[in-house]
Amino acid sequence: MILKEYTVGPLQVRAYIIGCPDTKEAIVIDPAGSEKFLAETIKKLGLELKAIVNTHGHPDHTCGNARMKALTGAPVLMHKEDDELFREPEIVQMFRSWGFEAAPPADGYLEDGQELPVGNLRFRIIHTPGHSPGSVCIFGQGHLATGDTLFIDAVGRTDLPGGDMNILIKTLKERIIPLPDDTIVLPGHDYGPRPTDSLGNQKRTNPYLSNLV
Repeated sequence: MILKEYTVGPLQVRAYIIGCPDTKEAIVIDPAGSEKFLAETIKKLGLELKAIVNTHGHPDHTCGNARMKALTGAPVLMHKEDDELFREPEIVQMFRSWGFEAAPPADGYLEDGQELPVGNLRFRIIHTPGHSPGSVCIFGQGHLATGDTLFIDAVGRTDLPGGDMNILIKTLKERIIPLPDDTIVLPGHDYGPRPTDSLGNQKRTNPYLSNLV
């Protein structure tokens, strides 16, 4: 697996390029800034971008969708609940006051349990509501891209529209904890003591997980 990690955008989102070394097909997760650089990097790696994948609909993670799509022609994929929620006029206005314009509608929807192929690689979409209703994690090849569902030694905030801490705790217990300990967590922001970590170590050190094990 080809994996490249970059910190992009005004709120320091972690963007990930994932590619298949055999077929040269690729996806990019949350390209929320430095879109030209990401598109050029994908080209330099000899990859063909098949999809722009959003872990959730918050504008710090979706603000690069339109430009990335224009640069590459790849479709934008996210969960339906977030695609609809974050285009509601009052929520659009709230985030506009923060300096973010609404992202264009998604081209396709991600569903729980869906297989997301990247060439010969296979990933599974896990619906992980709590930070937002349509948050998802992308799991495969020993890695878990968690967006803002799970950070290193922390979790995402739940005080924004659609957030719910009780739902997030349920998600962590039922959807994250059961995954293998050797899974490498790829969070949506580098807010912890290190950019990535094993899920097993997070089950021991992350207070939001250790109380659930």
